[in-house]
Amino acid sequence: MSDPVSRWESPGPVRYPDPDVVVLDPRFDSMVLDQAAIERIATGFRFTEGPAYYGDGRYLLFSDIPNDALLRWDEITGAVATLRQPAGHPDGNTRDREGRLLTCELGSRTLTRTEHDGTVTVLAERFEGTRLTGPNDVVVKSDGSIWFSDNGAGIRGNYLGDKAVQELPFRVYRLDPHSGSLSIAVGDMDRPNGLCFSPDEARLYVVDTPRQGAKTTHVYDIIDGNAVNGRLFFDATPGFADGIRCDTEGNVWCGFSGGPGHDGVAIFAPDGTLIGRILLPERCANVCFGGRKRNRLFMTASQSVYALYVEAQGNPGG
Repeated sequence: MSDPVSRWESPGPVRYPDPDVVVLDPRFDSMVLDQAAIERIATGFRFTEGPAYYGDGRYLLFSDIPNDALLRWDEITGAVATLRQPAGHPDGNTRDREGRLLTCELGSRTLTRTEHDGTVTVLAERFEGTRLTGPNDVVVKSDGSIWFSDNGAGIRGNYLGDKAVQELPFRVYRLDPHSGSLSIAVGDMDRPNGLCFSPDEARLYVVDTPRQGAKTTHVYDIIDGNAVNGRLFFDATPGFADGIRCDTEGNVWCGFSGGPGHDGVAIFAPDGTLIGRILLPERCANVCFGGRKRNRLFMTASQSVYALYVEAQGNPGG
């Protein structure tokens, strides 16, 4: 008996409700729309990352790291255009509280801001005089402070950046919006990766992806502007998270890897329980919420970008 044809190889429609949106806990059931299906909105890239939605222009920006490109997908026409290439091997992106694009560049090993007129400002490239290992993902707090992980993904070889010697430990940094100074926000992880704040900004979630050993996600309390009391949020070994975002109810939506049955998005309740999955045919590196009502989940997954309408709304700032 031959294997069934994958839905992504078949030209036929998807039956509602989408069988690849999987409810594992009743708390996820209310977020699933019976009349919405996962859509592959763009494909043909090398490794996509860093989705950031622009509601004022109805488009999604995202990175193709090996192709050294920042790309734009138009929500109205479906067209894909190149915003910038070369682009410093861009990885994570987000918008600050003034709507400007923040980009983690693995190749240039800098955190940059694209101003409204299109010029690019370098916000961070060194800590105490030593060059960063390569910013990876970034979020912005309501006070304007910028928090980003620096984990050397681009210096491991010449595919995602430029091979180089690691000069600093891998950390999460906080960039002060007024002085521009950098401070260490999280320094107790092997290799910090994706990060996001809870809706009340009382907690910071950070993914740890060491080359060896368990890849886990942790949560920190934010007290007086500092991340403290770090503890395990979930360990989904052999699967693991990459980029993450919170919705307005505090659920954590994780770009997820782990093979068939795991690749896609995993959704965790605030208590750390896995409550649902969105299964994709490719490993998913990152997610963001967008659309006119901030209820459309965009997923950058290896060679493609996917989208799904859900009954949840993304938390601002990530």
